[in-house]
Amino acid sequence: MPITVISTKIPDVLIIEPKVYDDDRGWFYESFNEKEFSAAVGCNITFVQDNHSSSKKGVLRGLHYQTQQTQAKLVRVCRGIVFSVAVDLRNSSPTFGQWVGVELSDENKKQLWIPEGFAHGFLALSDEVEFLYKTTDHWHPSSEQCIVWNDPTLDIQWPQIGMELILNAKDQQGLSWSQAPKFD
Repeated sequence: MPITVISTKIPDVLIIEPKVYDDDRGWFYESFNEKEFSAAVGCNITFVQDNHSSSKKGVLRGLHYQTQQTQAKLVRVCRGIVFSVAVDLRNSSPTFGQWVGVELSDENKKQLWIPEGFAHGFLALSDEVEFLYKTTDHWHPSSEQCIVWNDPTLDIQWPQIGMELILNAKDQQGLSWSQAPKFD
């Protein structure tokens, strides 16, 4: 089942579009194929954990990352619409400090590949969202970091759709870009 790979302004962050087979019964698509995915990203990837979250409209989660047991993520939405953001934290990268934002939805079925060395967050744009992500390492709570979602240095252009944002205490108190640990 072929996939389409779309480059972003950060070459290591990729949009993956699966081939969707649609007919009068509904639709079918292969949400993950190890052989095709590895070819798309240029190396073999092993996922060790699948996560599934539910959010209501206005929930903003992130920008999260781990300094140990760093995680690459393949994220997608199975219900609703989100604006998903990846921020490059790799000091040696030509795109260090830049971000990519992509709308993911149950309708467009796009997935976002976020390699290690990135912070990730998303904003729920629809009344109900179910967000799925595969990770390459396990959650390591003691090394988890959070960059505040509205850091002026990053200047992430979150969609402005006139809603009140809902953040937990950790996300409200995230670190500034200058305080956040980075990767070599």
